[in-house]
Amino acid sequence: MSTRRGDARPQEARQQAIAEFVARQGSATAVELAELTGVSVMTVHRDLDELARRGLLRKFRGGVSAQPSTVFESDAEYRLNARIEQKRAIAARAAAYVEPGGSIMLDDSTTALQLAALLEPLAPLTVVTNYRRTIDQVCAMKDVRLIALGGDYSRTHDSFNGLPCTEAISSVSVDTAFISTSAMTAQMTYHQEQEIVVVKRAMLASAQSRVLLMDSSKMPRTALHHLAPVDAYDRVIVDDGVEDGLLDELRDRVTVEVTPTKQ
Repeated sequence: MSTRRGDARPQEARQQAIAEFVARQGSATAVELAELTGVSVMTVHRDLDELARRGLLRKFRGGVSAQPSTVFESDAEYRLNARIEQKRAIAARAAAYVEPGGSIMLDDSTTALQLAALLEPLAPLTVVTNYRRTIDQVCAMKDVRLIALGGDYSRTHDSFNGLPCTEAISSVSVDTAFISTSAMTAQMTYHQEQEIVVVKRAMLASAQSRVLLMDSSKMPRTALHHLAPVDAYDRVIVDDGVEDGLLDELRDRVTVEVTPTKQ
């Protein structure tokens, strides 16, 4: 990754670039990160302090190392700023499967959050979700009924989970569930945390139709826990960064839609 020196990156974008670079490399020095971002070493140290506070990175004298991928990939603040254009493109395609007058369920993924932003013109609509940011966004929409799923609040995910959440999910039935997760292959979807798997499985079971929203950075990859086979979904929407061979394998199991990413 090359960055022009003197390029004034917004702080969030700069910290995103630092976090992703360290995740790829495993570790980096403050001098390397200053060169990467085109800011001073002092500014880099302030960024590293913030990333360490959020639990994404570990600071050591002169540099920083990556946290385990399970911590890094679950952090809500990291996910909010990652691959935004791909998520917006996927969400725009997914909106075609939201029927006015219908009911949908959105998980705590930031891809589904992008879909939430598009819902008001599709009202009247019922939206069921466990994600605090989606709750905040949807509650102000005219003619959109919001059912907020309670449970144990996770600061890492910024969402409600646990037994109360799964019980609440089992008490409703929606037309369509829009789900994303952290990893998939041509055969299986995965997530690194068991408690999140339980909630997402309950969401899949509650819906008449199941749409998987996946940006290309998540495939082909695996994580610790199996979530559901690919053919458990009715449709998969991906961006145009997925390799052709993987797309062919996926199409043997499920309907796949590829949406172009705006450049």
